[in-house]
Amino acid sequence: MTLAVELAIDCSKWEALGDLEAIAAKCLDAALEESDETPLDGAEVSFLFCDDARVHALNLQFRGKDRPTNVLSFPTPEPLESARVLGDIVLAYETIAREANEQQKSLADHSRHMIVHGFLHLLGFDHENEADAAEMEALEVRILGKLGVENPYCVNGESETDCNGRF
Repeated sequence: MTLAVELAIDCSKWEALGDLEAIAAKCLDAALEESDETPLDGAEVSFLFCDDARVHALNLQFRGKDRPTNVLSFPTPEPLESARVLGDIVLAYETIAREANEQQKSLADHSRHMIVHGFLHLLGFDHENEADAAEMEALEVRILGKLGVENPYCVNGESETDCNGRF
């Protein structure tokens, strides 16, 4: 199964990560391998790599939240198995960079996490309640492991065995 990746870079700081299209495609492939979801072959996922100001405006317009956030996902209303476009994922550079620094993670790894997180929202996963959050986080950990990214939910030097029990 392959997905089409459409990419727009609205903040040049993102270019420091390298080939964003290849990074996004690898994240999507790993997510599809690990999840049981099967979207239409060739379905499109669009990415906008932008700054906090742009995400702030979108977050206010579409979610009524007057602040930037790390990632926004806009899934298509069509059923996953027949949608030619799965939706849009918007990432905010400054917020993701700040979070990576605060959490002592690399920008590349935290960006991969946010790409995976945003994509899982397009696939219908959510974290509105504890059970859904636990399911989504455990899936993220497995997907990121396939990408060589450490468990993002281990904080402040916790060992993998210490934080894995939360899933």
